[in-house]
Amino acid sequence: MFKKGFDNDKYIKMQSEHIRERIAQFGGKLYLEFGGKLFDDYHAARVLPGFEPDSKIRMLIELKDQAEIVIAINAADIEKNKVRGDLGITYDVDVLRLIDAFRGFGLYVGSVVINRFSDQPAADVFKKRLESLGVKVYRHYSIPGYPSDIANIVSENGYGKNEYIETSRSLVIVTAPGPGSGKMATCLSQIYHDHMRGIKAGYAKFETFPIWNLALSHPVNIAYEAATADLNDVNMIDPYHLENYGVTTVNYNRDVEIFPVLSAMFKKISGECPYKSPTDMGVNMAGNCIFDDAAVREAANDEIIRRYYNALCNVRKGNSDGSEVQKIELLMNTAGISPDDRPVVAAANQKAAETEAPAAAIELPDGRIITGKTSNLLGATSALLLNALKELGEIDDSVDLISHEVLKPVQSLKVDVLGNHNPRLHTDELLVALSICSVSDATAKLAMEQVGKLKNCNVHSSVILSQVDLNVLKKLGLHVTCEPVYQTKKLFHR
Repeated sequence: MFKKGFDNDKYIKMQSEHIRERIAQFGGKLYLEFGGKLFDDYHAARVLPGFEPDSKIRMLIELKDQAEIVIAINAADIEKNKVRGDLGITYDVDVLRLIDAFRGFGLYVGSVVINRFSDQPAADVFKKRLESLGVKVYRHYSIPGYPSDIANIVSENGYGKNEYIETSRSLVIVTAPGPGSGKMATCLSQIYHDHMRGIKAGYAKFETFPIWNLALSHPVNIAYEAATADLNDVNMIDPYHLENYGVTTVNYNRDVEIFPVLSAMFKKISGECPYKSPTDMGVNMAGNCIFDDAAVREAANDEIIRRYYNALCNVRKGNSDGSEVQKIELLMNTAGISPDDRPVVAAANQKAAETEAPAAAIELPDGRIITGKTSNLLGATSALLLNALKELGEIDDSVDLISHEVLKPVQSLKVDVLGNHNPRLHTDELLVALSICSVSDATAKLAMEQVGKLKNCNVHSSVILSQVDLNVLKKLGLHVTCEPVYQTKKLFHR
């Protein structure tokens, strides 16, 4: 049951103010390494109920007169066609998507930097493609001994070989399609070049998770570990912050491990390091905007379970060796939770057992559990949506919301024209058919008016859903889990 626990307006205001303060701290120029997802941070929205997926962009819009964006991409990722798992597009294509998206919000994209460039053919083609589209492109190279050989890295043979990215704003946001793109290296290279030119500049890092001023054992921080189980990220107490300030804060292993190197680089570049700990580098204010800790804990615990089911399905699909499952099982034990704590799981599986066919369940905003079963006309999730809309609109279950005059042509198109073997309506087809009926049927219109109320509801399916159904449920803002089994015993599944 969805309950807000995070003040989004306070977050946007507080975050933008804190970044302005950091810019001033460094004399008017800041390179801000921006981690995580900027446009569609659904993980943050799930574990911090009240956080809007576009909050980071809205925060940047507050700073748009000061900000310019540099997008970093690793040449190796271009060469091997690395794909974003959530979007199903390659990193190089995502760079184009990011540029369009930033520009759509009125933000200035200054350039793209290709890191670890060594004349890879695909990277060179991509560079020329960007330049033909009017985008400035810079090349940064692999540095022998990185990151341990500080003397070589901070020299004319290291950062000095990189092309200097010309920037014109006080806040330079360095972002990327995904991890391993070289965001931090890009920032440090720029600071080196600025220092050589007599320009004062600083570095800071924006990462939403882990939240530094929540306990290590807080479900929000455990949920971050579950979300990054494939990266082997581990939350830990920041030992440098504890030693220097006597205050316990949370960071993650990669930042703690790289901090001595980062500190040494700063000292080599400018004679001193502005930070005493990895936590000092961060500018994240999310922890200060939680107003209902109980609601946030509940949401984060549910996210851990959701990640567990996602990991199980990845194993079934052949996309994982199972190590993620084992890690998340340990995290669930730490949090003191189990799949039984997600009410829709038992409801969906019980309905499937009763009907001996795929079934699904949804938890409505008031806590009621509604189920849907497979029929000759509808798949389980389509039936679930229809039943939920009836319940929310107080429409009698016996009422047919979709007329046969609309239903029959749709099924005929699917089977007779498009060659599908299954005449059942997917969720997208159901919603289109229902919207058509709503033009002339007041009851169907009433049902359509309930669709917005489904946002943030939990759903569980007794089988792995088709990508079509998953995409529709995600667009509706539903939080979906599936049992790690397919509806059929075929070897090939779309």
